[in-house]
Amino acid sequence: MNSFTRSVDLLQREMDVTSLRYQVSANNLANAEVPNFKRSTVNFESELKKALDSEEAAKSAFKLTVTDSRHIQITTPMDYRDVEPRRVLDYTTTAKTNGNNVDAETEANNILQIQMQYRLLSQLVGFEFDQLTTAMKK
Repeated sequence: MNSFTRSVDLLQREMDVTSLRYQVSANNLANAEVPNFKRSTVNFESELKKALDSEEAAKSAFKLTVTDSRHIQITTPMDYRDVEPRRVLDYTTTAKTNGNNVDAETEANNILQIQMQYRLLSQLVGFEFDQLTTAMKK
């Protein structure tokens, strides 16, 4: 996979995760006064980093010859395209007496940050394609 394809794919995946984060934060905000509602978050980047690090480690790792399909390759890297975002419920905190742990102000700030991040990501995708267009003109 070439650098351009990989960059655009990673940006697209991050845009999808950012969109999911927006939905999760909006749901948290909508349920800010519901008794016993627990807020959710989205985890993605840490797993993506593990996958990308495993690809780098596999490049320099000792390679074993596999002569049978039942052999286990010890240096098999994780494919970053297999990493999926996970919704995580926060059961550990309670911010209000009704058992709800959503802080409306925090969620509103999260939504604002998510919107700015999505806008930045879309600009980065546009930049990648502008670079490709420039390279094709030369």
